[in-house]
Amino acid sequence: MHTISQEQALEAMPLEGGERSRFWRDPRFKGMECLSATFVTHQFPPHAHETFSIGAIEAGSQISNIRGERSQAGSGYFYLINPDEMHDGAPGGSGYRYRMIYPDAALLAGIIEDVTGRPFSGTPSFSRHVLHDAALAPAFHRAHRTLEENGGTLEAEERMYGVLATMFERHGSTIIAPVATREATAVHRARDYLEQNYAADIGLEELAGVAGLSRAHLIRAFRREFFITPHAYLTDKRVREARSLLRRGCAPAEVAYRCGFSDQAHFSRHFKARTGVTPGAFRAG
Repeated sequence: MHTISQEQALEAMPLEGGERSRFWRDPRFKGMECLSATFVTHQFPPHAHETFSIGAIEAGSQISNIRGERSQAGSGYFYLINPDEMHDGAPGGSGYRYRMIYPDAALLAGIIEDVTGRPFSGTPSFSRHVLHDAALAPAFHRAHRTLEENGGTLEAEERMYGVLATMFERHGSTIIAPVATREATAVHRARDYLEQNYAADIGLEELAGVAGLSRAHLIRAFRREFFITPHAYLTDKRVREARSLLRRGCAPAEVAYRCGFSDQAHFSRHFKARTGVTPGAFRAG
């Protein structure tokens, strides 16, 4: 009699029951943030993380733009997104189910060193953002499921360490700094100004003055460099700062005020759009 694996059974399951998500932090991996979710209608606007965003589709498909490159990923596909890289996401067809982890660079470098037994110099990165690896994807799902089900520490660490080390061995790369230009320098000044003053109500004329460009030129150049408008970047920066405050246990109402949102409803809407969970769920994870 023919039998199917747990992974094949999961892929065959319909996306029923509407949207759902579970977010948590795993203490065995220095508080690494983890997400398992099914999204049928939810669309992520352009956003970035200060950590890596690594995950794989279990069922269905997702359409995404990562650094301006559009792709559609289904079962067996990985997302390997470096820190600070802009990306979005929307359901393809009837939606998708996926698993994500968000390790920081130090954690990933440490895992590579532990598994290989060799010192790792430089900053780990991935040159391809969406790729198919039918052999590694089931191993990632098993490792992630072990974390979600709070499996034994040794089992959880062995599985996830092995998957991440293999992932980097197959698909890792080194970061190459882009060549600076006058326009890029100008928009980086504007970006840095947004980073430093995210809680303020910044106007376009003020930001253009910082960059030394006209308002229209700034918007075009900023989008070319960062794949997002200045206003969208500011909103994403506020959400990223909000994540940091929520991790420290701050109340959502206080976080909304400290991060420059006009009210808590406005904050909650933008936060869930970019993370897939509410501020309260993120704080409790």
